[in-house]
Amino acid sequence: MQALIKLESTAVPLATENIDTDQIIPARFLKSITREGFGENLFKDWRYHQDNTLKEDFVLNDKKYKGEILIAGNNFGCGSSREHAAWALTDYGFKVVVSSYFADIFKGNALNNGLLPITVSSEYLHYLLQTVQREPLTKIKIDVEAQTIEVNEQKHNFELDPYKKICLLHGYDDIDYLLSQKSKIEAFERNNQNN
Repeated sequence: MQALIKLESTAVPLATENIDTDQIIPARFLKSITREGFGENLFKDWRYHQDNTLKEDFVLNDKKYKGEILIAGNNFGCGSSREHAAWALTDYGFKVVVSSYFADIFKGNALNNGLLPITVSSEYLHYLLQTVQREPLTKIKIDVEAQTIEVNEQKHNFELDPYKKICLLHGYDDIDYLLSQKSKIEAFERNNQNN
């Protein structure tokens, strides 16, 4: 995984609430067991007509919105527990998703795949959505170390599990983290063999 320390990016505002994982990546695209290629089918039924032509009114198809941050409505990632939803978002190019609430399983899957889910208050989410909709070139600053998100000098703190924070800052998955602790593990084993 790629390390995520600080990010400054424009954002895509998707104000819809209760976006479930089947809307993020429809079940018919879950045949692959690798993480690549899911981005092209992200929000497939919302982005495309049945004849595969773009739906002009969907935000991901609107050229004025782009960036590595998705600002979503409340209750993002609900529904089934498919990890493919996080794969689709990262493969499309998102590094961060902001919402006022995330389904627990989605949140875990996101963090396990280097996608940072930032939970903010409903008021701050509303402010972010309005700001980006009004000014699409607005830059949002995210500092993982300080656990802050900021736009137009309006800063908001977010919670982040300390272990997952280490993983994000170093680009570790669970195995990488264990390998980074190899010398400590070996020392522990040596000390316990003598007991």
